[in-house]
Amino acid sequence: MITKDQKSVVIEANKTHENDTGSPEVQIAILSERIRQLTEHLKVNPNDKHSRLGMYKMVGKRRRLLEYLMKKDIERYRAIIAKLGIRK
Repeated sequence: MITKDQKSVVIEANKTHENDTGSPEVQIAILSERIRQLTEHLKVNPNDKHSRLGMYKMVGKRRRLLEYLMKKDIERYRAIIAKLGIRK
């Protein structure tokens, strides 16, 4: 689970303006951090099927947000992908 402090750091690193907490970039960054943490959890606990399902749902939501951002503004999409390193 991502803590409040970790979430604040992620928001600060990815916000687009002063009071930004809900832009696609911030949402993608928060989901990416949660996915990373769940991936590590699932390496230790491979039989935790409920957490795996939750992670799959987060991956799908992140994918939809990335598709939205790609349609809306390709430069912002490329910037967030490069910053987070989520595509090869």
